Amino acid sequence: MAAIVKRSARAILIDDQSRLVLIKRTRPGETPYWTAPGGGVDPTDASPADALQRELGEELGADIDGCEQVYLFSSAAIEGVAVQHFFVCRLTRLDIGARHGPEFTEAGRGRYDVDRVALDDDSLNAVDLKPAALKEFILANRDALLGAVTDPIA
Repeated sequence: MAAIVKRSARAILIDDQSRLVLIKRTRPGETPYWTAPGGGVDPTDASPADALQRELGEELGADIDGCEQVYLFSSAAIEGVAVQHFFVCRLTRLDIGARHGPEFTEAGRGRYDVDRVALDDDSLNAVDLKPAALKEFILANRDALLGAVTDPIA
């Protein structure tokens, strides 16, 4: 069994208009791509869910509720595997002015733009969402994901 050398937590974040909230990454000299908001699980995080709360605050100034893990993705990494925990969450507040962290202070990292993509039509097909397996998962489970945030189990 390979060692987990990197762990991250990301949100399949859905707003009150049934749109997927994504980060459009534009790095200097590269073609833009989209990613789910979130990031690395730090040693001080009690769990991936706690890491997600912290990361969404940093990246989006966001508050969420109705959050549950729905997907796990792993990929090869140097000396082991990288694991991404994906949670479906309902966005309750977004404050772009509250964003903070090295993503927003180090110009060489490129841009981290918030983008919203409709889930009730074919809009997601036009987006280069990474990892591609996440895009496939969302498209295959769109109704269940929307249901999870509109009618969460108490």
